[in-house]
Amino acid sequence: MEIKKFAVSMVIAMVIAPSSAADLVTFIFGDSLTEVGNNNYLQLSLAKSNFPHYGVDFDGGKPTGRFTNGKTIGDIISDKLGIPPPPPYLSLSPNDDAILKGVNYASGGAGILNDTGLYFIQRLSFDDQITNFESTKQSIKAKIGEEAANKLCSQAVFFIGIGSNDYVNNFLQPFLADGQQYTHDEFLELLISTLGEQLTRLYEVGARKMVFHGLGPLGCIPSQRTKSSRGQCLGQVNEWVQQFNSKVDKLIINLNSHLPSAHLTFADTYQSVSDLINNPSAYGFKVSNTSCCKVDTKLGGLCMPNSKLCSNRSEYVFWDAFHPSEAANLVLAQRFFKTMFASSPSPAPRPSH
Repeated sequence: MEIKKFAVSMVIAMVIAPSSAADLVTFIFGDSLTEVGNNNYLQLSLAKSNFPHYGVDFDGGKPTGRFTNGKTIGDIISDKLGIPPPPPYLSLSPNDDAILKGVNYASGGAGILNDTGLYFIQRLSFDDQITNFESTKQSIKAKIGEEAANKLCSQAVFFIGIGSNDYVNNFLQPFLADGQQYTHDEFLELLISTLGEQLTRLYEVGARKMVFHGLGPLGCIPSQRTKSSRGQCLGQVNEWVQQFNSKVDKLIINLNSHLPSAHLTFADTYQSVSDLINNPSAYGFKVSNTSCCKVDTKLGGLCMPNSKLCSNRSEYVFWDAFHPSEAANLVLAQRFFKTMFASSPSPAPRPSH
């Protein structure tokens, strides 16, 4: 395990050279864990967080479309790299110079499969996000020329975190077709084959340095615990997630072996998140089995404007039924950096709220 971590560290260090971090361009793909406001621009989307109490601890104390009380892990990683977090794709015009510094394509409710999150009406699936990046690439080419555009994309880092909704808002929902149509083994093969095609598609558009964040223990998030009579983690769900992570890891090894100049990395965050949930006091938390915002999981599990909040948000690992609190995101981002870099930055300060 330590040899593998070292190998991953070397790849990440090569991808994100500290000396050039200030000039780093990042493109972010994913779901509500990394969204920064794309769904605000989708008029019919039911997967939005542009209302109180979301953003209560973000700059200005107002909701931005982030599905937490403050910063996402992506925001914190950007802070550590000394770069501004990339803006949401749908907030930019095609000729906006901001596209040269990076873009966030993530969308709440998104999945690897296009039918994941269908009941949210509007969301940007991973395929949609790649299509949007293709448009960005064309705009970049129009601005700086084809050669410079190809160089920019080959040196940029593509952070990808997707797959949670394929379980939580697809396979695990008894009223949706996929959970009835497929065994888990069949569903997993569908996810992996589709993901392989999508990562190859990104490569063909110019992506070379890609970091794929594995899934955490979804069986332990509050929305899944409520399905247990005693509020415990769902072991079967966690087992499936670990099978998914293992398959993605092997997929990435395979892609690296036959895609010239590709540097894809699998960042396994399962154990870090699991340890935070199982040993919250070791990280300064008091509650990890329920959320700070008192949500109704039967009505979606989001933190509504009339929901009651806990008195100390920094003591809770989870903000709502699905998403970590900013305090948890700070810890997880720090763990990510400690794993990936031998000379880790100083520990992130815990929020005082």
